[in-house]
Amino acid sequence: MALANEIMGSRLIFERSSSLASPFQSRFSIKKRTQRTQFSINPFDPKPMRAVNSSGVVAAISEDLVKTLRISTVGRKQEKEEEEEKSVKFKVRAVATVRNKNKEDFKDTLVKHLDAFTDQIGRNVVLELISTQVDPKTNEPKKSTAAVLKDWSKKSKLKAERVHYTAEFTVDSAFGSPGAIMVTNKHQKEFFLESITIEGFACGPVHFPCNSWVQSQKDHPSKRIFFTNQPYLPSETPSGLKTLREKELENLRGNGKGERKLSDRIYDFDVYNDIGNPDISRELARPTFGGPKFPYPRRCRTGRPSTDTDMMSERRVEKPLPMYVPKDEQFEESKQNTFAACRLKAVLHNLIPSLKASILAEDFANFGEIDSLYKEGLLLKLGFQDDMFKKFPLPKIVTTLQKSSEGLLRYDTPKIVSKDKYAWLRDDEFARQAIAGINPVNIERVTSYPPVSNLDPEIYGPGLHSALTEDHIIGNLDGLSVQQALETNRLFMVDYHDIYLPFLDRINALEGRKAYATRTILFLTRLGTLKPIAIELSLPSQSSSNQKSKRVVTPPVDATSNWMWQLAKAHVGSNDAGVHQLVNHWLRTHACLEPFILAAHRQLSAMHPIFKLLDPHMRYTLEINAVARQTLISADGVIESCFTAGQYGLEISSAAYKNKWRFDMEGLPADLIRRGMAVPDPTQPHGLKLLVEDYPYANDGLLLWSAIQTWVRTYVERFYPDPNLIQTDIELQAWYSESINVGHADHRDAEWWPKLSTVDDLVSVITTIIWLASAQHAALNFGQYPYGGYVPNRPPLMRRLIPDELDPEFASFIEDPQKYFFSSIPSLLQTTKFMAVVDTLSTHSPDEEYIGERQLPSIWTGDAEIVDAFYGFSAEIGRIEKEIEKRNHDPSRRNRCGAGVLPYELMAPSSEPGVTCRGVPNSVSI
Repeated sequence: MALANEIMGSRLIFERSSSLASPFQSRFSIKKRTQRTQFSINPFDPKPMRAVNSSGVVAAISEDLVKTLRISTVGRKQEKEEEEEKSVKFKVRAVATVRNKNKEDFKDTLVKHLDAFTDQIGRNVVLELISTQVDPKTNEPKKSTAAVLKDWSKKSKLKAERVHYTAEFTVDSAFGSPGAIMVTNKHQKEFFLESITIEGFACGPVHFPCNSWVQSQKDHPSKRIFFTNQPYLPSETPSGLKTLREKELENLRGNGKGERKLSDRIYDFDVYNDIGNPDISRELARPTFGGPKFPYPRRCRTGRPSTDTDMMSERRVEKPLPMYVPKDEQFEESKQNTFAACRLKAVLHNLIPSLKASILAEDFANFGEIDSLYKEGLLLKLGFQDDMFKKFPLPKIVTTLQKSSEGLLRYDTPKIVSKDKYAWLRDDEFARQAIAGINPVNIERVTSYPPVSNLDPEIYGPGLHSALTEDHIIGNLDGLSVQQALETNRLFMVDYHDIYLPFLDRINALEGRKAYATRTILFLTRLGTLKPIAIELSLPSQSSSNQKSKRVVTPPVDATSNWMWQLAKAHVGSNDAGVHQLVNHWLRTHACLEPFILAAHRQLSAMHPIFKLLDPHMRYTLEINAVARQTLISADGVIESCFTAGQYGLEISSAAYKNKWRFDMEGLPADLIRRGMAVPDPTQPHGLKLLVEDYPYANDGLLLWSAIQTWVRTYVERFYPDPNLIQTDIELQAWYSESINVGHADHRDAEWWPKLSTVDDLVSVITTIIWLASAQHAALNFGQYPYGGYVPNRPPLMRRLIPDELDPEFASFIEDPQKYFFSSIPSLLQTTKFMAVVDTLSTHSPDEEYIGERQLPSIWTGDAEIVDAFYGFSAEIGRIEKEIEKRNHDPSRRNRCGAGVLPYELMAPSSEPGVTCRGVPNSVSI
């Protein structure tokens, strides 16, 4: 036994990383990438003895092995040949972890009891273990005997979130290393399989991270395939797994035909042809997005039939019916519950027609009425609450919410007015939000003054020249000339002229919508803060409005100009809200990532190391994007109802995709340089010098970007020590090619796509994707309610233009400017509807996974060095969080610290559940 322990223990079991919980991965086997971990199998007795080492790893050592080791060296070869002929059988044990629902409806409970009964008569969950080796006799992968999960019936009544089931396999000594497991569900009901662990092999436990729904055999006859956590490049795939690897990818791709069932696991591409609903009315018809006329990324195909009135439009699925996404992409229970609970706040406009009619056109009378939304609640304010709950049997959770908060729709006070009620009125706060608010990615350095439009004058007329002059700003440059301000990098701009101007005639023809194309000039003070010094408001030169096509508003000098200035800032906020939501948030994170996610599932095996790296950064994105198509960006949906652009919002988004979006400019350093907010500087920690030194979004973002980049480089270099491995990796190249040529087909011929030939190429591409999914999305999303929940701060739409002295409305403006202001920003109904939506979008669910976290952190990969590196990445994220906290208490950083100034926490990695204005989830999950 001492000799057995020495040979098996020191070489296969006991030499391992003491810091890891992945016991089968021995340290010696990962020092070089060429030394792949293999699960060594030795002859076992049917009832093996067990040896326990100090680290708790259980090894199965048979008496036959001990006898073999006692045989002399001379007879060892002969004994080995005899053992191979005898093919000794032995048993191994599987532990499957199944996650239960916390709440079940009557149907679920009934089917669960039925499955418990039929399980006793042979309709079980069946497992088969697959070897990495091929049987030379059959040329098929070696398999164990089939085994069933035991005690399913007995454990069916357990209320635990996770239930562990066991199964026992019989394998022989020639089985080789376990590489995959097949699962057949003979029950009526699907179940969520979290993981399977196999115990009894000499190498220690073998882990199969699953995290997948296993459908009933009656719905999906094919057996489910799960692979071990050991990563393999395609060229390194063991012979016994090659066919299964290809088969699983074929299953996930589907054949591109037919309508998808909710239980399917098929990933495919389609255009955005399900936004409108022409069968209801012609007014709800919308164009197809994706193609030459309206370029757009592709979305997940559902295969639904076309509408009756338009063969090119796909028939919609309306709430409460679910939209198709592959089954494993759907929200898990806690996420779904959080999302549903938040959505209850958005029921106002659907409660009763009389309520809607009563408040549809009602404007706020004063700022106190806005405050009452947070103090009293909407229904109390309107006096409807008692009558409402008598007439309508609302869900219990709604009535509870009403009683507990003294109003069905009483919101938390947004952070923008929590520290300083009037902060939003100040010019310095207005400018601060351009670098530390919810949309800090549009500000750019002014390189020439006045600014120049890039629109075609032959299409948009001769009036594209800016109305801005030096006289408008010279008095606010701290004694500098305009040229000196340009040369010293003191002039900045938020420019929405070109993106809005082509659409203004149509937008302003909509009922209750009025907009300008705005430009805001900002000056960088000696204290490092920004101040707005001019706002240019443009209309099309051939506009039907009586107003001039261009006007410039400057900081106020009296009461009238003060209200003009506040209205101009509100129009800027409305422009900003639309571009933020439709372009920077929805398009650049949600929509543009979807093709990469679809292609990853279609082309990268679950065994592929790059799939394992990307996996946590793809969670829930397809589901939330489907919800967006159903309720947010759809015809008459929230975006159309609540934002200035109305039904032309996605056309603006499409134009931005066509003219502005470039994947090679989506990484943080490239974006900062493109906007002139930074210049390359190899002496700086991140290789950049920021021209606004106290730029909280960029300051904190560069910390996270660098941490992500370092982690990705460590990972990529581990698996691709030779660039040739990248170039010949058929799955990796197919993923990238399909992401571009199919997922972003309208840009397939663009010359700016990065190549994928070297380690640097791959690191850049993967870092950009992870950045967009995590930190960039967090910065653009989780401050929506804290900043936008107080609608006067950044109105999502405007209903009136700013009158000049020749307008008939000018007299009413002079008589009651506050009333004119409230008639210009959203109405009461529009405000509460918008608040409900951004409250939901700003909410972290309890099952959120943040940057630096993973499910099954110690066994998500079988590569121990990579697990070590990931823990190092997590530690770096923790250090970044502390640094951000330190910065938020540094009084020299005036853009994030000061009296009434909100700290910048949108890049702070962790968060509690709820609306917190902080936290960086791994993925675009809301």
